[in-house]
Amino acid sequence: MKTTMNGFGITVVAIAMVMLAVPGMASAQNLTGAGATFQYPLQSKWSSEYGKAHPEVRVNYQSIGSGGGIRQITARTVQFGATDGPMSNEQLAEAKDPILHVPVTLGAVAVAVNLPEVTKTLDLTGVVLADIFLGKITRWNDPAISATNKGVVLPDRAIAVAHRSDGSGTTYIFVDYLAKVSPEWKNKVGVATSVNWPVGLGAKGNEGVAGTVKQTPGAIGYVELTYALQSGIPTARVQNPAGEFVAPSVDAVTKAAAGAAANLPEDLRVSITNAPGAGAYPISGFSWVLMYLQQQDCSIASALVKYLWWGVHEGQAFSTPLHYAPLPASVVSRCEAKLKSVTCNGSPVL
Repeated sequence: MKTTMNGFGITVVAIAMVMLAVPGMASAQNLTGAGATFQYPLQSKWSSEYGKAHPEVRVNYQSIGSGGGIRQITARTVQFGATDGPMSNEQLAEAKDPILHVPVTLGAVAVAVNLPEVTKTLDLTGVVLADIFLGKITRWNDPAISATNKGVVLPDRAIAVAHRSDGSGTTYIFVDYLAKVSPEWKNKVGVATSVNWPVGLGAKGNEGVAGTVKQTPGAIGYVELTYALQSGIPTARVQNPAGEFVAPSVDAVTKAAAGAAANLPEDLRVSITNAPGAGAYPISGFSWVLMYLQQQDCSIASALVKYLWWGVHEGQAFSTPLHYAPLPASVVSRCEAKLKSVTCNGSPVL
């Protein structure tokens, strides 16, 4: 038996074993997915837990970033992709065959800060964050930062900006938020899984940005919440439309999703950044699995749809311990409809 361990101590390849020729036992099915590092800890846990109950299915999820996940599902080199930034209309057209967006979890993009001189949690507005990542605010004792951190002695230290170097859904959520609070960001940089960063040092994956921030005094970066917590990096509170400074948490993400859950578009591509409502964390987002509506291999299709059905139901029990927000019931019902729509050779898979 061969297993691979990640930094979270979770088995990545679920039950990677040689199936014995036992009468009545189905042959093993290999499911390969690739994409978002955002949902990687959850996919890792799912692959392990699902494999215990379904040893005939082996799930291998490659954490390569949302951009890579979109490219690989478009090229059909994986059975499913994963992204935190929904595919654009142009990307969907490039795929030629219809691709479904199935939400599998919700999470927070945390603003990670390495400021050894400060022990208090920093409060940052969206405009200040945008100006930092635009390169307009360059030192930690800038008056704009001091204005929301009364009584905190901020050091005269240069700000080291860390961002993703790869195509990233975490980037998409972060810049989608910045574009909503800063017209300058929207006009100069825009919203995409990859953008032309005005300043900063790029790193690959959430783990790369977390590592850069942790190793660089004075650094600021954005990472999925689990990576910040696992790395022990302090995170800032971010101002929401209600004027509150809110820390990233499961509860705050759930509150951000509350309004969107009741008004999801038919294709389930939706943004919940800068959501209104008390207690909502403003840099929150869905993470999706991408799969073809019309499957080519019926055996693989059956295994994939059943795995994802389990994921949006039983699999949600593993969300909160890993600092994700479980899908609201109204979203789960929409996921069910999407999975029931998948066909192979003209017939429903479920």
